[in-house]
Amino acid sequence: MAELIVSGLATGYADLKVVTDISLAVRSGSVTAMLGRNGAGKTTTLRAIAGLNRISSGTVTLNGTVLNRLPAYRRARLGIAYVQEGKRVFRSRTVDENLQLGVYASRSRRRDGKIIDEIYGRFPMLAARRKTVAAALSGGQQQMLAIAQALVAEPDILLLDEPSAGLAPTIVAELADIVRDLKARGLGVLLVEQAVEFALAVADDVVVVDRGRRVHAAPVTDEGLRDAIKRAYLAEEARNPGPAAGAQ
Repeated sequence: MAELIVSGLATGYADLKVVTDISLAVRSGSVTAMLGRNGAGKTTTLRAIAGLNRISSGTVTLNGTVLNRLPAYRRARLGIAYVQEGKRVFRSRTVDENLQLGVYASRSRRRDGKIIDEIYGRFPMLAARRKTVAAALSGGQQQMLAIAQALVAEPDILLLDEPSAGLAPTIVAELADIVRDLKARGLGVLLVEQAVEFALAVADDVVVVDRGRRVHAAPVTDEGLRDAIKRAYLAEEARNPGPAAGAQ
């Protein structure tokens, strides 16, 4: 069973420390959702786990191996895949070429085409468009391609950053089914989302963050979870009141 553990993480950009104390865990066959307002440090946390941001303090471990000083490609080979926000695909390449490029991050290097056939089986909408350039796909299809490209590498832990952003409700519902299927297949998922209801519908555990710190962590069934989420969001509004609120 794979296990990603983040303990006391602090990270940021150059001298700007965005995250000061975040701890969480993700295990095989489960979804951990990280919720919080924009600027709370969610994406920065994912970037640090993936190896794109330097870790100032704290630890990130995968199956007992400390990742802090490992480059991003080594972390990918150990089993971490990161789907960044914004439908990051190779837009001038076909669907098939995007998936072929994903194979190079695979630990098993199954270049016989079987893994890609498996992915097409999970994403029939992509199978029907395998010779289409990614730029010609809809936003929802591009998001599915970004996830599929990450899955070709056969990770143990999938980092998903705002996958539902800008998608139609029907596509979001399909995305929720895909996340549940990944969980059922034994993948561990760390999900960052602004869409609270979508996140709660697929998560097993939830970490609420505010200003770079974990302020609440609980199973999705916890009775106090929604109040904790509401407090984190309302606290930001109280710190940054609009013109009308400030005039009162």
